[in-house]
Amino acid sequence: MHQVKISVLLLLLLLFFSCKKEPKKKILIEKVEAPIVLKKFGYILDDFKIIEDTIKRNESFGEILYRNHIDFPEIHKIVEVSKDSFDVRKLRVGKPYTVLTSKDTTEKAQVFIYYPNKVEYLIIDFKDSIPTAQLHRKIIKTVTKTATGSIKTSLSEAMDEAGLNYALVNEMSDIYAWAIDFFHLQKNDKFKVVYEEKFIDDTTSVGIGKVKAAYFEHKNMPFYAFQYVTDSTKNISDYYDEKANTLRRQFLKAPLKFSRISSRYNLKRYIRYYGRIKPHKGTDFAAAIGTPILATANGTVIASARRGGNGNYVKIKHNSTYSTQYLHMRKRLVKKGDYVKQGDVIGTIGMTGNTSGPHVCYRFWKNGVQVDPFKQKLPSAKPIEKELKEQYLNFILPLKQQLDKATVK
Repeated sequence: MHQVKISVLLLLLLLFFSCKKEPKKKILIEKVEAPIVLKKFGYILDDFKIIEDTIKRNESFGEILYRNHIDFPEIHKIVEVSKDSFDVRKLRVGKPYTVLTSKDTTEKAQVFIYYPNKVEYLIIDFKDSIPTAQLHRKIIKTVTKTATGSIKTSLSEAMDEAGLNYALVNEMSDIYAWAIDFFHLQKNDKFKVVYEEKFIDDTTSVGIGKVKAAYFEHKNMPFYAFQYVTDSTKNISDYYDEKANTLRRQFLKAPLKFSRISSRYNLKRYIRYYGRIKPHKGTDFAAAIGTPILATANGTVIASARRGGNGNYVKIKHNSTYSTQYLHMRKRLVKKGDYVKQGDVIGTIGMTGNTSGPHVCYRFWKNGVQVDPFKQKLPSAKPIEKELKEQYLNFILPLKQQLDKATVK
């Protein structure tokens, strides 16, 4: 009996040890990091030798390829293929380019990439027997921003101090061309603006988009401006104030964006050129040679010629009442019969005719008589249509609130 108990105990011990799990063995997994593959415009850069440079003066596309071991017959073939995408004869000095060459002993060029601007890039691929050329555009991201500033000396200086894109200066001067004389801003004038800025790669600015809304405080008077599309089918838009009045009067204050008045309309002015008193029936705006001259209102060109003391000049008839004339141009960019719109470039500043310095003599006719444009009470353009007014006021409400909340530092 005692032996039976011992046998049973031994059996139980055997079962216990046979069922006991062996400890798991630790498996070491070695992490192998994948090699980093550098790509540019779809090309694996490690497959090529990379040459990056800028276009030099008098350097041609053919010269760049020949220097990188492409023969002239092949260059001619590549140029012909490229014509539909980009004229390689128009490579501009200072613009960057990249050449991808083979890594073997020939170091022969296989791909040419040219960057005409920040947004576009041209890829000419001639690795294979049939070259290809394509002009690409980078993805542009549009961001809406709000900016403010205070005038110390000029709008351009205030915007530069605020780190803003200089294109905003031109946009603001266009929007307020009828109401604010940007040549004579007051210290502590203020501005606020809601605008679009375009970016590539999230950080590189490539220009200004629409100015959605603006506020300018000049001589303690507020001037609001809101862009509004009045005809979506024709994409017609303009700027209106907080009461739905258009911001465009019939004439711009000046035929130049930025300049100074060197001589005003004066019927008793002593003119050194003639050595005597002679009526000056125009207003002289001095600027550098080549500065664009703008039509101050819509109209039809009734004269574009060169004659005597006037030099090169253009005359525009705006309606049955008003005409304007622009003298001493270097170049005339419109011809008789052309219809021009307010702000169109009609010529450039020069010194043709009787003049002692580069300027445009701006002459203004009312009912056939030359008058001083700065003493005329000019009619405003039409306000927004009545049927659109309520819709417009609702549209600008959040924009106006955004401007009002913005603080000028």
